[in-house]
Amino acid sequence: MNKKTWLLFFVLLLTVSTALFGCASDEGEDTGGESGNDSGESSSQDTLIFGRGGDSVGLDPITVTDGESFKVTKNVFETLIEFGREDTEINPGLAAEWDVSEDGLTYTFTLQEGVTFHDGEAFNADAVVYNFERWASGTEDKFYYYKSMFGGFGDDEGHVIESVTAADDMTVEIKLKRPQAPFLKNLAMSPFGIASPKALDEMGDEGFNESPVGTGPFKFVEWRRNDRIVLEKNEDYWQEGLPKLNEIIFRSIPENSARLNALQSNEIDLADGVNPSDAAMIEENADLQLFERPSMNVGYLGLTTTREPFDDPKVRQAMNHAIDRQAIVDAFFEGRAEVAKNAMPPVIAGYNDDIEGYEYDPEKAKQLLEEAGLGDGFEMDLWAMPVPRPYMPDGQKVAEAIQNNLADVGITAEIVNYEWATYLEKARMGEADAFLLGWTGDNGDADNFLYVLLDQDNIGSNNYTYYENQELHDLLIEAQSEVDEEARNQLYMDAQEIIHEDAPWVPLAHSTPLMAGSSTLKDFVAHPTGSDNLMDVYFE
Repeated sequence: MNKKTWLLFFVLLLTVSTALFGCASDEGEDTGGESGNDSGESSSQDTLIFGRGGDSVGLDPITVTDGESFKVTKNVFETLIEFGREDTEINPGLAAEWDVSEDGLTYTFTLQEGVTFHDGEAFNADAVVYNFERWASGTEDKFYYYKSMFGGFGDDEGHVIESVTAADDMTVEIKLKRPQAPFLKNLAMSPFGIASPKALDEMGDEGFNESPVGTGPFKFVEWRRNDRIVLEKNEDYWQEGLPKLNEIIFRSIPENSARLNALQSNEIDLADGVNPSDAAMIEENADLQLFERPSMNVGYLGLTTTREPFDDPKVRQAMNHAIDRQAIVDAFFEGRAEVAKNAMPPVIAGYNDDIEGYEYDPEKAKQLLEEAGLGDGFEMDLWAMPVPRPYMPDGQKVAEAIQNNLADVGITAEIVNYEWATYLEKARMGEADAFLLGWTGDNGDADNFLYVLLDQDNIGSNNYTYYENQELHDLLIEAQSEVDEEARNQLYMDAQEIIHEDAPWVPLAHSTPLMAGSSTLKDFVAHPTGSDNLMDVYFE
């Protein structure tokens, strides 16, 4: 081959190679769905792909109650007070410091300087007041958590907040009608992320729920329903050097096994909702690491007390005796859970360990059904969660085990399924006979379990069973206002006695939820609330 021919051949080869490279680059521009840690210059060095069991219900934190939504909003929004990286101790957030009056009724917050919202608007005292006024003017079917944590809206008698005012541009004063012991911890919860007033005014509630604007380390980019949510680095974030990642992609992969397979094949970098049975395999794999989320949860079977026959306490007690909780824990949690007997976990102050849980006793269950006039049994619907949750890795299998237990005492249970958002909404509206659900504590306080989930104030919001008891309500309100820790804990122990006797739930388990990630993932901390702040995460 002469020099001229060789030169033409080389130019042709270079042209073809360039074209092929360009095609490959075009095809690889959409990183959603595949991690970059299996190709050349790894995009996963600055992109985290987080595989989870279900999609978010919404992205306006005040409007949602589910953990899948808070996984995302925790990284878009910030609260006045923040929890510690590994616990629920309170730390400065958007408020640099605060002062509490001697009577516990006035809280004065000094705000961080130099913070902006993702739309470029300044964060200041007026923005905080705007958010509180928005929340306080809501309704229980719109802002569930606000009522649950602060007792009502507007001029409601139970509404604990009297006023929120801007003392100056960077100082906010909040006055309460009565002391509320968990007030600061309540403010640190994910639902109370501070939103951009300008974005809310321009987009309205529905638009904002689809395209949120906060002050957090990551900015919202895209949401493809039941597929992925994409966040990007907030280049103007007020905490220097953070976040360390350029992008986070939350991918919805409903099956636990499929999610783990995606991790093993480098399609994702972090997987939530790992089956306990897979823990040993993950620990033995040098390319993976196992994370244990501190146990601060409860999984339960809720019994809607306004629906027959669950309006009869004897029937609810019979359900508690009919279900073999130990067998469920042994079969589906692989030693990573303990049987529950109360509506809150033992790690929470005020837990009543003196209560004797309902024993698995089918004969006792039959006796109680006979006393309730249901000796021949009855038919019911049993709702099974369609997605794995930290407190229940496989709701369908747990429902099947419960179905078999109930059949042994003459109760015929038909298992019902709905898509996750529909499941939550219909259960909240009291449409289920019995439903599997659970709760991961938001702030480490007993109030966040007992008052939020079982008080009559919260029927229609987080009290899905529609259970009400005036004596319980009085105890829980007293406990909220009690500042002496020992006296407060005793009130919660008394409250658990009432709940145990009335049996609106069948408490099932307190789990230790598992996650798995790439071995190159660094500085990830599984927070006990289930809402993980990802601004410190990076890849080695």
